[in-house]
Amino acid sequence: MMDAQSALFYAFSAVLLFASFRVITARNPVHAALYLVLAFFQASGLWMLLEAEFLSIALVLVYVGAVMVLFLFVVMMLDINIDSIRLGFWKHFPLAATMGAVIALELAAVLLGGFRVAVPHTPQFPAMVAPLAVDAASSALAVGHMVVTEASNTKALGVLLYTEYLYPVQVAALILLVALIAAIALTLRARKDTKAQNPADQVRVKASDRVSLVKMAPVKPDVVPAIEPEKSA
Repeated sequence: MMDAQSALFYAFSAVLLFASFRVITARNPVHAALYLVLAFFQASGLWMLLEAEFLSIALVLVYVGAVMVLFLFVVMMLDINIDSIRLGFWKHFPLAATMGAVIALELAAVLLGGFRVAVPHTPQFPAMVAPLAVDAASSALAVGHMVVTEASNTKALGVLLYTEYLYPVQVAALILLVALIAAIALTLRARKDTKAQNPADQVRVKASDRVSLVKMAPVKPDVVPAIEPEKSA
């Protein structure tokens, strides 16, 4: 009988495969991006089943919360002409299919080679593995001069990031901040073909500037005399 974890694995995998297929077959780029978001969520669920909590949360925060949202904004703001993109699809399809097949074969070779790795049957091998195969409940993680007992994956990574790798994390955060400011500065460039309102000017305007009364002399319309119909003899 299938347990709950296996059922979740097959469910996440099926939805992931469907979403991945729809990413490359959807005609609308916005729909393709939304299917990619769905694929990321399913992959995050698979990481969670593998007890890799940090990778699961990072996948959702970085790819779904930042990259895909930015991609959706760019696609919806640029107003891409989809018909012009589809013109050369069948022209470049053989080359794209060949490259996809080569990449799939390479991935299959790597996976098959990884599964075929044999465990060396030597007397020294159990002695080398035994210190690493420690029960998770009684394991201790040594980080510098600190010892974290019963640490989960997320806690262990957090201790490493904010102790030994604190300065690289700060440098990476500074680089991302500079990139964010540069992206905002590039998108806020004034364009000649767009019209925008300035809220500061709208707030500072006075009532006298909005409405002006102009006196005009009264004008009487010219009276046109009515033409009498001619009487027949």
